[in-house]
Amino acid sequence: MTSAISHTSGGRAAGQREKAELLHALHHIPGSPLLLANAWDVASALVVEAAGASAVATSSAGVAWSLGAPDGDALDRERALELVARVADAVKVPVTADIEGGLADTAEGVGETVAAVIAAGAVGVNLEDGHRTPMEQAGRIAAARSAADKAGIPLYLNARIDTYLFGIGEESGRLEETIGRMHAYVGAGASGVFVPGVTDPETLAALVAAVDAPLNVLAGPGSPAVAELAALGVARISLGGKVAGAAYAVARRATEELLTSGTYDSVAGAVPHDELNALFEN
Repeated sequence: MTSAISHTSGGRAAGQREKAELLHALHHIPGSPLLLANAWDVASALVVEAAGASAVATSSAGVAWSLGAPDGDALDRERALELVARVADAVKVPVTADIEGGLADTAEGVGETVAAVIAAGAVGVNLEDGHRTPMEQAGRIAAARSAADKAGIPLYLNARIDTYLFGIGEESGRLEETIGRMHAYVGAGASGVFVPGVTDPETLAALVAAVDAPLNVLAGPGSPAVAELAALGVARISLGGKVAGAAYAVARRATEELLTSGTYDSVAGAVPHDELNALFEN
């Protein structure tokens, strides 16, 4: 990936460090969470940036689907990294890449992935624990942090905790288990924590209070509004794969409408052709 490696040379490396520092700062503005409508390709990243986003986050699900793979550590690492490089080349704002479980089986492999993500121009990653033990995941986070330190980039490492998303452990002890993982992962080098599957205010308030690190939540229809989450102390709000899923829903509705009623209302409101083209000319 020659084009990706060029990001770390000379003035570009300094610019990348500045973007990394900016991404960190965006997580520490009281009452103003970092808002991320996750992208999955260059066009969606440019649309997100043009709409005013302060950063671009990739969606592991959206990226996998767009490249012909299911979500869930099935995508080939090289293909995933090529996409990160294209997005980072295309936008001016900081890019954080969802690398699922690290796109590797071992902690050493996670370090290699993170080094490649930085070489591709990104300044943040999401790293999920899934069904791994907290001790194993802490080792993977430490390897990721070490790789970033060696690259000289203050990577924003967002540690995703899947206790609620996957229903891990007994429900009665899930909050305590999650908080324990939060402490372990921050201690291993995570910059912040991401707990998808939780939107109730009481639990979120407890998570915010438990660890001195930014909390990221996954939001969608039915979730508390941004203002309410901000008041609880949430530092980052992501839409995850929902934006890509909504785009694919339009494709399905348009196809079904075309094949049944023979009409075309499903594509009303599309971004104009010339407007999309102009995003690629800057």
